[in-house]
Amino acid sequence: MEIGDILPDFELATSDGGTVRTADFAGKKLVLFFYPKDDTPGCTTENLDFTALAGEFAAVEVALLGISKDSPQRHAKFIAKHGLVAPLASDALEGGLSDALGIWAEKQNYGRSYMGMVRTTLLIGTDGRIARIWSKVKVKGHAAEVLSAARAL
Repeated sequence: MEIGDILPDFELATSDGGTVRTADFAGKKLVLFFYPKDDTPGCTTENLDFTALAGEFAAVEVALLGISKDSPQRHAKFIAKHGLVAPLASDALEGGLSDALGIWAEKQNYGRSYMGMVRTTLLIGTDGRIARIWSKVKVKGHAAEVLSAARAL
């Protein structure tokens, strides 16, 4: 995945029992934020930060979509528990969007190797192309940085 690439087609299950597709965002700016797991400290903070700025993203006509491997049911509980407003989608299937983008990757922790979601954010332009990539995101201040880039797009 590189800046200028077209976002691959996807269809993901949402927390409300529906689906979200690439075509739903045709002609719109979009922020996709991929995170490892619902209800963990960093992921909760990231989702709360995007929720706090959701109105500002909407004001500049930028859609938000959070994505993890968690189930739609787990997303629904996470949203309800923390009052989140950014929609969440499940990319649980092998070979899904995070796999296609290289975001589902081998990680290391305390000498142990495992597959996991690399915290990554993509800013997609109205042409469906990746305009900006943030890899291995540090949560503090990230949502505000993405908003600044989205305003400039």
